Amino acid sequence: MILLVIAATTLQVPGFPRLFARTRRFSLGAPGAFTVSPDGRRVLFVRTGSGTDTVGRLWLYEDGEERLLADPAALGGDAEDDVPEAERVRRERARVTSTGVTGYAVDRHARVVVFALGGAVWAVRTGGGAPWRVPTAGPAVDPRPSPDGSLVAYVTDGALRVVRTADGSRDRPLAVPEGPEVTYGLSDHVSAESVGRLRGHWWSPDGDALLVVRTDHARVGRWYLSDPADPARSPRAVRYPAAGSANAEVSLHVLRLGGERIPVRLPERADAAAHPPGEWTDTRYEYVTAAGWDGAGPFAEVQTRDQRSVRWLAVDPATGATRPLGLRTDPAWVDLTPGVPLRTATGTPVVALVRDDARALRVGGVPSPPGLQIRAVLGAAGERVFFTASEDPAETHVWAYDPETGFDRVSREPGVHTAAVGGDTVVLDSRTPKGRTVTVLRGGTPAGSIAVLTATPPVTPRPVHLSLGARELRAHLHLPSWHVPGSGRLPVLLSPYAGHGVQLAVRAGGWYGAVAQWFAEQGFAVLVTDGRGTPGRGRAWETAVHGDRLTAPLEDQVDALRAAAERYPELDLARVGVRGWSYGGYLAIGAVLHRPDVFHAAVAGAAPTDRLLYDTHWEERFLGHPGVQPENYMRSSHVAHAHLLTRPLLLMHGFADDNVVAAHTLRFSAALLAAGRPHSFLPLPGATHQVTREEVVSGQSTAEVAFLKRSLGG
Repeated sequence: MILLVIAATTLQVPGFPRLFARTRRFSLGAPGAFTVSPDGRRVLFVRTGSGTDTVGRLWLYEDGEERLLADPAALGGDAEDDVPEAERVRRERARVTSTGVTGYAVDRHARVVVFALGGAVWAVRTGGGAPWRVPTAGPAVDPRPSPDGSLVAYVTDGALRVVRTADGSRDRPLAVPEGPEVTYGLSDHVSAESVGRLRGHWWSPDGDALLVVRTDHARVGRWYLSDPADPARSPRAVRYPAAGSANAEVSLHVLRLGGERIPVRLPERADAAAHPPGEWTDTRYEYVTAAGWDGAGPFAEVQTRDQRSVRWLAVDPATGATRPLGLRTDPAWVDLTPGVPLRTATGTPVVALVRDDARALRVGGVPSPPGLQIRAVLGAAGERVFFTASEDPAETHVWAYDPETGFDRVSREPGVHTAAVGGDTVVLDSRTPKGRTVTVLRGGTPAGSIAVLTATPPVTPRPVHLSLGARELRAHLHLPSWHVPGSGRLPVLLSPYAGHGVQLAVRAGGWYGAVAQWFAEQGFAVLVTDGRGTPGRGRAWETAVHGDRLTAPLEDQVDALRAAAERYPELDLARVGVRGWSYGGYLAIGAVLHRPDVFHAAVAGAAPTDRLLYDTHWEERFLGHPGVQPENYMRSSHVAHAHLLTRPLLLMHGFADDNVVAAHTLRFSAALLAAGRPHSFLPLPGATHQVTREEVVSGQSTAEVAFLKRSLGG
């Protein structure tokens, strides 16, 4: 039996859910997408007008002052109905929730800036003057200026074109798709969603050619997504490469402005002798994980289908021939560190590696210090290389390597930091327990700041930082601000993500801490734990989920709960709930299916219940090929275990979700129904994987609290 939940309950801090939605998780008003000019004088960034304003604007920081470069309102606005479908997809993959100016690109010296607005291309000079529209042959996606700023390359209807920046003249195609399933210059679903490569074209330093991705989606399975709440709208067809199925065919080409086209001869397979063995191996280089064109020439990084070999290649732009620059292998999967491969101004290679169970870095022949867990490479300013790394998994700091002085930590205050660099300028973007700040450093000394206009949550997170159990699981415990120790026991609510690539129990403010505290104010003791599979604790910790995506993370949640209850007797282990979204929702379902002795109710949003329905690169990384290792998928999926449900369960899913499609929840609900297992289902019409509409978020949060209180007796 399926129960549609329409609940009302009395909430502490009742306005929080709507403000949470209105502020896009308190992200609006935060500056981002920083670019520092090579001379360090200019900093470009995007920021909305306030903590509740959704329209992004282009800004310049120079000589200690902020200056508005482009305001969509003055340029005719950003009509969302006019945004090309490819741009909508790009924003969803990049997790962009604002409108207006959401991204931009610059010339070599950061003097000409180009951006798209409602499919139109605009340009502006940082030296002064009003923005001007660059006429194009059609709605444009991902416009990028040439290094001297005289031309703009852009994609329209799958074709890569170039046009003169000054007046839109001489608009011409460099590559036109050979069929409806082919695109040039764009990223495919897997590359954008799971690999992290959002771009598809790169200018040569001389501005006479581009390195371009060609993607043929013809062999990828077609899915049809629709919203039952809008029966008049036709289903949307998407190409989705589900686990075990065919990927898009991705190739690289050097396109010269004179019309010459040179295919890049990427290797077809890894050397079997150097490739790690496994129950399933596939040595075909199916993924182009990175590419670019720097002073040493074009380059590419390719990865095998089984993800155990990654090769870095130099590309000869005259012939398309490639030569190897580096090879990484791993018996589980090769981790793709953001920002690498990279070469400094003199061509010194910067590569990632695994050393002594740590994610490490090597600049030329110099390795990073022992004990550092590398998170991302931020870029190079001359020969100085900047990156983020952790000594303590609860903190991430900005580091720099200088050939003369070695490695040095740039950020000092406890928190999670990242940066953008250029010349001797570092723009330090910091999240600390005190909040969000953006500091401009020149020569290592604070020289100014960029305003952060985010809204202040109406609840103040009060996390207790914990290290729990034999594995020293990092966790946060949120208790109600009104709770008096010894005054009574509290129902416990676990609220983890606990999946690959994300940490929540960190020493930094953020939206997740505010959400956890809001649930605490409703009368719960909220526990947030990062277990095995999350980053920052070494390769063995991350790869503990290889072959089984559920057992180790769920065991860690149980261990953390019991260890926390030993320290805090007010935690009532007879009333334990768990909630989560995406992987967190998947974990919540697994908790009540497999450990009903511990967990008494669960709320699961957008949960990937059938691992066969998620994409190739993401799922095969952990579980292998379903045709060879079906037991891994059976073990890690929930649909076949629906009959085990004995606890109250609330399912939620957005019907417009093209990342974790609604079929995950619908199939699981059907299996529960067939097994005679009552459960509740809250559909979210029109919602994608990121739910942003105020009325939906507010109703969803209210329903969660009511369900948990009713189920746990809180």
